[in-house]
Order: sequence, then C-alpha cells, then structure tokens
Amino acid sequence: MFVCGPTVYDYSHIGHARTYIAFDMIAKYLRYLGYEVFYLQNITDIDDKIIDRAKSENKDPLGLAKEFQEKYMEDMENLGITSVTKYAPATEYIKQIVDQVKRLKEKNIAYLIPDEGYYFDLKRFPDYGKLSGRTVEDAEDAVSRIDESTLKRNKGDFALWKFSRPEDEARSEGTAKPSEPSWQSELGAGRPGWHIEDTAITEKEFDSPQYEIHGGSRDLIFPHHEAEIAQMESLSGKKPFVKLWMHTGFLTLNGQKMSKSLGNFITIRDLLKDQSPEAVRFMVLSTHYRSPIDFNDNLMNQAEAAVMRLREFVLNLEKADGKADLPTSQADEEKKSDYTNFFETHRKSIFEALDDDFNAPIAIAELFNLIREFNAPLHSGLISKTVANQVLDLLKEINGIFGFIPEKSIPLPDEIQNLVDLRETARNEKKFAEADELRKQILTKGYKIDDTPYGPLVRK
Repeated sequence: MFVCGPTVYDYSHIGHARTYIAFDMIAKYLRYLGYEVFYLQNITDIDDKIIDRAKSENKDPLGLAKEFQEKYMEDMENLGITSVTKYAPATEYIKQIVDQVKRLKEKNIAYLIPDEGYYFDLKRFPDYGKLSGRTVEDAEDAVSRIDESTLKRNKGDFALWKFSRPEDEARSEGTAKPSEPSWQSELGAGRPGWHIEDTAITEKEFDSPQYEIHGGSRDLIFPHHEAEIAQMESLSGKKPFVKLWMHTGFLTLNGQKMSKSLGNFITIRDLLKDQSPEAVRFMVLSTHYRSPIDFNDNLMNQAEAAVMRLREFVLNLEKADGKADLPTSQADEEKKSDYTNFFETHRKSIFEALDDDFNAPIAIAELFNLIREFNAPLHSGLISKTVANQVLDLLKEINGIFGFIPEKSIPLPDEIQNLVDLRETARNEKKFAEADELRKQILTKGYKIDDTPYGPLVRK
C-alpha cells in the first residue's frame, strides 16, 4: 500500500491528519485480519513550494525541507500514527527517477524542451483520464501543479525532469549556494518533477511496476494520480498499475475551504494544544474515509465527550467484581446469558462494518450501542467478571485499530462530578429548570458543560 505523503514546506495541517489517520486505521485493520502489509509513504522534499519558501526566508531548500519533515514525523507520532512501514523522501531516489525518465525517453514518450527539461507526451498515452474521467485541466484543481510552458506539445503535458537554470549552474560551480537544488545526471543538471517521484519510489521499494492499494486525498486524483498511471503503465506495458485506488474526502472548516489567506488554517500541533490525540482520531474516524468532514468546535466537543465516555466504560469494566457469576435467581441467570449474547451480536456487527469498505462510523455506532446495553447492568453488578473481561478484550482489539481510547483520564473533583450526575438525572426526568440551575452551579465553580450525543463534556 502506497499513500501520497506531504510536501514538507510548512507545518502539517488538520487536512493531513484526516488522510493519514484514515489510512493508519486501514493499514492496522488489514494487519488485524492477517494480511502482511508493506505501507509505504513518500515525502516530497523537493518542489517549487519548498524552493519558493526557502527563497523568501533566505534558507537552503533542502535544509528547510528536512526541518519540516522532522516536524511532520513528530505530528504523526503525536497522533498515534504508527502503521507506516517506510517513509521515502524523494531526494533519496534521484537515481531511480532519472532511470524512469530515461526509459520514457527511449520509448519516445518523454520529449525534450531545450533549456527547460523533459516532459511527458500525453498523446502517447490514450488512457489518460481513466481514473478521474477527465482529460483536461480545469481551474478548480487546488493542487494540480501543472507545469506551464509555451513549448509543450499538449496542454496537460507535465514535467518529468526540470533543468537547472543557468544562474543555478554557475553558482553551483562557485562558492555560493545555488538558489535551487540540482543533481547532475545523464539527462542534464536538474531536479525531478512532482509526479515522477512516486512511481520511481514504488517501483524500487515494491520491486514491481504493479501493486495492490494506492491512497491519498481526493484532490490528488487529477492530475497527480492520472500522471502516475500514465508513467508506470507506459514504462511497464502492464495494466492496471494499481488494483485499488482509495481517496479520502475533503476537510473544510465551518463550511469553508481551509486557507491561510482566510485565517482558518489549523496546524496539527496547534490543534493538539487544546484537544487530545484520541479525540482527533475519533473525530476523523467517526466520518467514513471517503466522505467530507466539516471541522468545527461542536464536532471536537462531541469527540472529546466520546473518548471520555470510552475511558469511563473501561474503568467500570475493570471494577466488575465477579459477584454476578453467582446467580441469585433464575431471572438473573437469564439476564447474564442475555449480556453474553448482546456482546457477541455487537462484536459481530462492529467487524462486519469494518469489512464493508472500512466503515468506521457504523463500527463506532455499534460500539456505543454495546456501551448503552452494558452501562446500567454494569453499575448494578449484573455483569460478571468473565463477560467484563470479554468486553475489555474487544475494546483492546478495537483500540489496536482505531487508537482512540485514552489510557489515562483526568477525573473531575467529587463535588463537580456529583453535580454533573444530578444534572443528568434531572435531564433524563425532563426536569429542565432543575438541570439549568445545576448547570449554573457547575459554571460558578469554574467548569463549563457541553451536551453532546455521547453525554456531557465537562471541562475547566
């Protein structure tokens, strides 16, 4: 499985978190099922965006990329993303990139534009557009990075190898650093285009021109993934390049596209200053990986309340004392049998959902159905230690895939917890005036309360 990684010219944002948490879950579930998964992710550490930022800050582009690559790895660790087998920075595969361009040139698919570089001739690949159903570039593409040149044969032709500019070559021969990184090769001094790095990396690491799964955000379908297909199928003559394409949906903020110019750009590290990693994972996984997410405070409040409830459920299961193993009546014995059946039914439903295109939201809904079924009898001492341990084992299995059950919790002071419990009782009994008064008492003591579908979220 190959997933397109970030271009490391800035801090990673919550859109990255959305994609990489989703594929972390997918890789972990495939391994849970017994598959051997080689999960490869590239790092684009040479690109126009990196060069432009480095110039604006008077920094070395490769040094800037290394700095932000390290920050990205920290963010992934903090989010509990541990499934990637190998991260592959593009600059470590220059030899393989040059080799692919040379082979495309030998097939008369790559052509030379003097003083600019080598380009892919799309007229030589009639299948271009078969993934997206598109053949031309439109304005709405946010990250197309189409290479503009008045000398291109076709509008959509893209750069495979970009020559160094004369001033860069001159500087590289002297003492000053060149303004753009450059590598000497049989093609001429230059650097790779964006699309060619992925096929060069996967052909080398998978030792094959074909593999099973390719993932990424849906905004990469055209032209990036179309270009990958064109490159690799042209080189190998084998189809399909990839058996299964998987794309995550867009993430917006309060209904708007995330943008620095709009002032709504949220980095992963800024988000984790206020939110737990478990809540961020829950927020992402509670929406199907292919569906869009509109990020907002309410969504995060729900996620925080949900993971707190999961932690509370674990603690209650661990306290089950086993007294219910000794039946006091035939009715109690039948109830205990029912709880075992409830457990097996929900367990089956959870994994059936994951088997259906990794449908995490349905699996999560089934998990909370199980919690609702078990909470009252758990508090009443009707759940045996044996059944409690079964449920704990299930939660451990699920958390190995989802990673959103906290290991620790910050308990509320007894006084506040008692007021919260009294308010929940009043709400359940529809005594709303009493519930409002209790909310005011909680607020005067320095805590706020947000009601969510997963229960109350109480914080200082």
